[in-house]
Amino acid sequence: MFETLKPLPQDPILQLMQTFRDDPRPDKVDLGIGVYKDDAGNTPIMAAVHEAERRLLAGETTKSYVGPAGSAGFNEAMARLILGDDSSLIGCQRTSVVQTPGGCGALRMAAEFLRLCNPDTTVWVSTPTWANHLPLLGGAGLTIREYPYLNRDTLQVDFASMLESLERAKAGDVVLLHGCCHNPSGADLSFEQWQEVTALIQRKGLLPFVDMAYQGLGDGLEPDAAGLRHLASQVPEMLVAASCSKNFGLYRERTGALMLISATVSINQAATSQLLSVIRSHYSMPPAHGAAIVEIILGDNDLTEQWQRELNGMCERILHLRHAFADALAPAGDFGFIARQRGMFSFLGITPEQVRQLREEHGIYMLDSSRVNVAGLNDKVLPRVADAIRSVL
Repeated sequence: MFETLKPLPQDPILQLMQTFRDDPRPDKVDLGIGVYKDDAGNTPIMAAVHEAERRLLAGETTKSYVGPAGSAGFNEAMARLILGDDSSLIGCQRTSVVQTPGGCGALRMAAEFLRLCNPDTTVWVSTPTWANHLPLLGGAGLTIREYPYLNRDTLQVDFASMLESLERAKAGDVVLLHGCCHNPSGADLSFEQWQEVTALIQRKGLLPFVDMAYQGLGDGLEPDAAGLRHLASQVPEMLVAASCSKNFGLYRERTGALMLISATVSINQAATSQLLSVIRSHYSMPPAHGAAIVEIILGDNDLTEQWQRELNGMCERILHLRHAFADALAPAGDFGFIARQRGMFSFLGITPEQVRQLREEHGIYMLDSSRVNVAGLNDKVLPRVADAIRSVL
């Protein structure tokens, strides 16, 4: 059977990672791989995570299954992190949360659940969007349509075109929105734009689906969730996929959550039972370790405060790098959009040929689309990177 298979090309990001590793130059710079890095170029384990894991290993008494829904304590903590402690949705039983294998698991289980609800479901995604959105959602059999999001000339949100396109969506269609720190553009909706999108979704009877992968890395935990929370307070139904990879640094632990908001308690109970059946038929039970770490952190006031201080430090470092990068590139043109954007990613707006020139002549690695991971910079390498970019413009 297997001899009929043909090799597929390697994923561009993974291929770039391998090319970077094979480059012998000691001053090479990786701006391609989408993980947070500190000033030393490492992706560190947060101190709060270290302490929570120590407690977990000291007190854990079993390796038994956690059940398809995962840990109830983790799920409740994630609901409060996403919606806020004062959210009326948490206590009214219209909301349920299940633990998933990372944000990818949440996205795919949401897609399988939507196909169960309606095999002809159409999902509208932004152009551009995270590359893995398309195989995760489309691979479940959903129809994918795109709405314009980023103006390639200004590298800002093309909000008028976005609204114009979504006016063509039909009742029951799903709209995928990035909660904050849009990947790959870094261009986020303002709160006023979230309000306009919410009104459109209400008026047309659409189902909002928010991917919240970077809460806390834009402007902070609360500001980053403001648009999502407004939307959740206004609509009868909603899906939220959340990831703990970035804001807890738990990349390899594959820790995420999927939230359902339903119109009534009875609908939520029925929907959750169907979702758990979908999960049971795919991976059966989620991994427990990463979620247990998050549960310990969010269940202890001192650890929560420590984690928030560390996360705020990461956020402030990214904001500092964005402003410094924009200033360093200013002599070559208007790069102020980098300072205005949020999260780890931005497009530089340069050509693939210029990207290759940076890689071959200067050892500076980024995707051919010119998407850079701003967190891959530091104050030491930033001037050299900026000089190299200015030299190819």
